[in-house]
Amino acid sequence: MKFDTLALHAGYTPDPVTHSRAVPLYMTTAYTYDSTEHARSLFALEQPGNIYSRLGSPTCDVLEQRIAALEGGVGSLATASGHAAIQMMMMNLAGAGDEIIAGNNLYGGTMNLFGVSFPRLGIKVHFADAHDPASFEKLINDKTKAIYVEAVGNPNADLADLEAIGRIAHAHGLPFIVDNTVASPALLQPKKFGADLIIHSTTKYLSGTGTVMGGMAVDCGTFRWKDNPRFPLFNNPDPSYHGVVFADAANNAGYIMRLRSLILRDFGGCQSPFNAWITLLGMETLSLRMKRHSESALTVAKFLEASDAVERVNYPALESSPYYALSKKYLPNGASSMFTFVIRGGREAGGKFINACRLISHVTNLGDSRTLVSHPATTTHSQLTDEQLVAAGIETGTVRLSVGLEDVGDLLEDLEQALKISQE
Repeated sequence: MKFDTLALHAGYTPDPVTHSRAVPLYMTTAYTYDSTEHARSLFALEQPGNIYSRLGSPTCDVLEQRIAALEGGVGSLATASGHAAIQMMMMNLAGAGDEIIAGNNLYGGTMNLFGVSFPRLGIKVHFADAHDPASFEKLINDKTKAIYVEAVGNPNADLADLEAIGRIAHAHGLPFIVDNTVASPALLQPKKFGADLIIHSTTKYLSGTGTVMGGMAVDCGTFRWKDNPRFPLFNNPDPSYHGVVFADAANNAGYIMRLRSLILRDFGGCQSPFNAWITLLGMETLSLRMKRHSESALTVAKFLEASDAVERVNYPALESSPYYALSKKYLPNGASSMFTFVIRGGREAGGKFINACRLISHVTNLGDSRTLVSHPATTTHSQLTDEQLVAAGIETGTVRLSVGLEDVGDLLEDLEQALKISQE
């Protein structure tokens, strides 16, 4: 099945009991067993099935299968938020004394997770220049467990050269992790360019309505864990599951199996079945929405680039962008709807602009059906140091837009009047 068909059908066939065509919402905490032997085999990981909704539910299972299908993966795990997905994905790879290498253009909350919280747990994170693949290789050592990037950086929509960075990771026996939140699988499938593991904040474009939180960790099934000396947790018998060796899992799905059966089990960052159900509704229109988001964003970006009140627009689909060539390679069907621009007059003008918006909402989310505006230096990236802000390309006058599904003419009118006020 092709992409749009998978977005509607993957992971679900009509319930044989109720014959429900739409995916049901299963609001239950626990499940019955056919027998004591059935229960034993489930707990021993000898067969799949439902045990307790912290580990998974029928509704979350459909969402997991659907996103795995859209990304070309062997399995996925739904989590309570995008941050929960990142945190648990890393804890499935690294412990005290281990190291991760990440791009330096990450969302501010992820920068804080990597730069402050993980080091408190003994996991050191090095930040490489996201636009220089060679800078990642220079930081690799015997303790390195993974390389992590955002395909489209938040907030500046700058692009990493996924294929080049992935080659470096694989040359050193490392999994390559890509956060694909901003593009979504409708515009980019990172597996095609070397990604082994993929992160989503389903809160954003996948759900599309700004109503429910969620995250997703996807295992592409491409990384060979077996016999890799960097990953003894996957190659040695696990004592908590009677000696199972996760690297021996069928279809090379050991990573996602361990993520669910150990990390989710012990740390509990599960997604609500209700949130999964709402996200599934949003995903039915994912391709249509991402096409409209991208078209409107390009129109808005060109309008802003022509404005005397704007110093610079950071959108990769603009011919003036340093990432234009990469956008043609990785995002040929649209560059999504989040980007930034630098307003003349710095922080004061930025504040005036945001306060003057009438239709556009001052909100720090993105990927909503409504257009949103925020000031990264004082909100999403406020925990970064001045040096980190500079490295991430964020100035005091940087304004982030997430262009929604409104009539683009109405958006341009609102932007025009707000820009005028910002310069008074």
